[in-house]
This record gives sequence, structure tokens and C-alpha cells, in this order.
Amino acid sequence: MRTIIYIDGFNFYYRAVKDTKFKWLDFMSLFQKILSPQNKIIQIKYFTALVSGKQNPQKPIKQQTFLRALRKHISEIEIYYGHFLTHEVSAPLAKPVDNKKKVKIIKTEEKGSDVNIAVHLLNDAWLDNYDCAVIVSNDSDLAESMRLVRQYHPKKIIGLIMPGKGHPSKELMKYAHFIKRIRTGILEKSQLPNQIPNTNIYKPKDW
Repeated sequence: MRTIIYIDGFNFYYRAVKDTKFKWLDFMSLFQKILSPQNKIIQIKYFTALVSGKQNPQKPIKQQTFLRALRKHISEIEIYYGHFLTHEVSAPLAKPVDNKKKVKIIKTEEKGSDVNIAVHLLNDAWLDNYDCAVIVSNDSDLAESMRLVRQYHPKKIIGLIMPGKGHPSKELMKYAHFIKRIRTGILEKSQLPNQIPNTNIYKPKDW
């Protein structure tokens, strides 16, 4: 089955690899291990946003190094960018202090990836680009696009791969033909080489 994988980059990062030693990840190796031999991975679409270096100047450098490594090592990967939206909001305190019930905080949200995934999932279905689409996310906002594929392209298979711990979204589960989970052991076995062959790209030391 021609298979396209759609990765919600930030959902994946925070659920599966944040605070682990497995961020230097080879997505092709990972999904070849998780999926059936019948799944021929023809594309991996990775949806993310560029991080800010305001608080830590090393963050964008590490991210760009990783993205360059993916492009050089995995010919099937395509990277699509959303953006960060930062704004000041009032938030209620769990325990009021000195009669103060709310505080102002800086809220940063990643915008665009869920919409981009949904559009690509639907567009690729109408163009008959895949036999099987695999969603790597637990964001219930993607449920409607999955439902439309199931309704109008009933021969196509939709898989759901759950990053990290916790329960899969019930909304996503409704429209998935199969559900799999990414476990720590398989992350450890699916790392990129410390040096990407034929390049000067190296794994960051503190990764």
C-alpha cells in the first residue's frame, strides 16, 4: 500500500521525545518498524514551526540542525511550517493570593499545523496519492478531515499512531482503521547516525 505519514511535529515532540535522549530521530526507520511490511512509505510530511531563541538562543540552532539532518538523510521527507503566536492573556489563579484572582501571562501557541495536516490529508486523498494515510498526532481537531476521507474515499485506509503515553483521542479513534502507539524502546532503536553520512551535520552534544 502506498503510504503517506502526516506528523504533527509539536504534538509528537511534547508527547513522545521531550526530556528524553531520543530527539535525534530517524522517522523513516521509526515508522518502518511500527507499520506493516505491506506499507510502502512514499512520503513523510512533517508539520512544525520554527522556535524562538529569545529565552534560549541554542533552541533554534538545534532545531535547524535536526531539520537539515532529516532532509539530507530521508529523501521521502517534506517539511511544512506553521508559526508561533505569542500574546498576553489573563489567567485565573488556582489559589488566589491577597484577593488577587487573576494574573497576566505570556501565552505562546503553535498555529497552522493542524489545518495544514487536514488540508494535505484531504488533498492527497482526492489526488489519489496514497492507499493508506497515517496520522501521527492526538489532536482531535483532525477528526473531521479523517471523517471526510472515510466518507468520500472508502477504499482508503487511515491509521492513527499515538505519540507518547495517555489515551488516544476518542474523536480520532472513530475514523481510524488501525491504531498503534510509539513506545520508548522503538524510539531508542530509531535514531539518526551521530554524523549524517556525506555531510558535516552532527547530532548536538546535549541531545
